[in-house]
Amino acid sequence: MRRALVKRNRSLPLLPSAHRVIYTFLMRRFFAQPDSFSKETVTLDADETRHLKNVLRLRTGDAANVFDGNGREFSCVIESIERDSTHLKILEEVAPASKESLLELHVAAALLKGEKFDFVVQKLSELGVRQIIPVITHRCDVEIRSEADALKKVERWKRISFESSKQCGRAAVSRVEVPISFNKFVADVNSPCVLFAEEGGESFEEFARQNSAVNKIISIIGPEGGWEASEIALAREKGIRVVTLKGRIMRAETASIVTSALLQHKFGDLK
Repeated sequence: MRRALVKRNRSLPLLPSAHRVIYTFLMRRFFAQPDSFSKETVTLDADETRHLKNVLRLRTGDAANVFDGNGREFSCVIESIERDSTHLKILEEVAPASKESLLELHVAAALLKGEKFDFVVQKLSELGVRQIIPVITHRCDVEIRSEADALKKVERWKRISFESSKQCGRAAVSRVEVPISFNKFVADVNSPCVLFAEEGGESFEEFARQNSAVNKIISIIGPEGGWEASEIALAREKGIRVVTLKGRIMRAETASIVTSALLQHKFGDLK
């Protein structure tokens, strides 16, 4: 018998067939600002257009999904590709591959050196966190030199959040805020809030038992050097619950990820 020769698409990794379908689907997802949508069409910007035609090499008539960053996603077909824009016809609204959690989780994480905070932003976006607030604490070893420096960092983090959401199938993008001091942040907290500390706090089990019906939580994670006693005292004064996870000593970036996963498991959809 003659053996059939199949030319593999080398742009795809060697994965089981079902995984290749999912991989291809996620690769053909694009983002457009909400105001780029009309009733029947959507327009991609220059960056997404370059990715569509130069990286994925899609053409007129090809199928693609477009999401708006606010949780909505649409099945589309490419109508025209121009130099700096792509126009697609909307066929129908579809469910994103990764649905949003029932828990509205906000994480205020102390700034970390180097690329550690980039890593935190990426992983919290994958975990479905709605909002990420960089917090400047007493023991933060990160200097914000100016407002321009802060905005530059935030733009980088927003890009990381966007790419993470796009790659993991979310149709919503985690919001990343401008860095804020710990004292100013806790002064304005008015939702169920938990601060994770190395010692001296109640158990996670106790916190979960007393807040079983909540659908919005603000989680606060400290810096590499830990919390100052005055910061813990201020948190308690503002009615913020202090929780200690007994049994493990974690790096600050690990703590952000682990506590978010615990909260999503207990109150959200990671069951």
